[in-house]
Amino acid sequence: MRILFITSTRLGDAVLSTGLLDVLLARYPQARFTIACGPVAAGLFEAMPRRERTIVVTKRKYDLHWLALWRACVGTRWDLCVDLRGSAVTLFLAARRRAIMRGGRRQGARIAHLGQVLRLSPPPLPVMWTGAADRARAAAMLPDGPVWLALAPTANWAGKVWPADHFIALARALQDRWPRLRPVILYGPGETERRMAAPVLAALPDAVDAGGGLTLAQVAAVLARCAGFVGNDSGLMHLSAAVGTPTLGLFGPSRMSEYGPVGRCARGIAAPGPEGSAPIAGLAVAPVVEAVVGLMERAPVMADLTGAGG
Repeated sequence: MRILFITSTRLGDAVLSTGLLDVLLARYPQARFTIACGPVAAGLFEAMPRRERTIVVTKRKYDLHWLALWRACVGTRWDLCVDLRGSAVTLFLAARRRAIMRGGRRQGARIAHLGQVLRLSPPPLPVMWTGAADRARAAAMLPDGPVWLALAPTANWAGKVWPADHFIALARALQDRWPRLRPVILYGPGETERRMAAPVLAALPDAVDAGGGLTLAQVAAVLARCAGFVGNDSGLMHLSAAVGTPTLGLFGPSRMSEYGPVGRCARGIAAPGPEGSAPIAGLAVAPVVEAVVGLMERAPVMADLTGAGG
């Protein structure tokens, strides 16, 4: 059995779609999967079971990237095509069944819209696959002993970025509460992201710099070793929630009702003001401290935190 799964170019949306893949893996234990996604999201699927191929869809003028995808897929007879991009590609492929997401952006939780594609209610939680080598590298970076807190102070849009001094104050407040806590600073590749993270790294000399150079599977393995995560509305936030790390997402001029983190232990907190237009700088440090403490204290790692002085 062959399944074609077309997912997002954006990392966060692609992470949210992994729950559908997890369902399909369980439903069709003999199936082989081809994943079509954007370059940023391709690394999500490297360790996915029964993945036969990943087709990286790079945007081209005049929508020619869809023609390239069709050419890459037309030689296969597909048992199921799932298209979360709402394109016409799968209509021109030989397929026994198709599930196509329609309607573009809509109000309400994105995860629920994805679940509707396969008629799943409630929608499945996102997942993340890692390999033994990914987990070994993460263990070397974050050895046992400290209580690790992941901070993600960057985003793809400056309006979504909580001020660096707020992240610094948050880390210091949590270290006062739990002296064994050490920050882990995560950010995406490229100089722009590194510049955004630089003030936080400079102010927290005991922090581990885990940004820029890791694969997505390695980042996921690092996140899985953390007792908590605090970060802006970003792909890293969704990745943290997917691996089950207690995750707090920070929201200002983006809609928490649509893209709040989804996971076993995840929630969002929004700046005061109208949803979708509130300045994120208006989100004070104190309520974020309270929220992340509440999340982390409900997690199994609380035994370590109590020993750390909590």
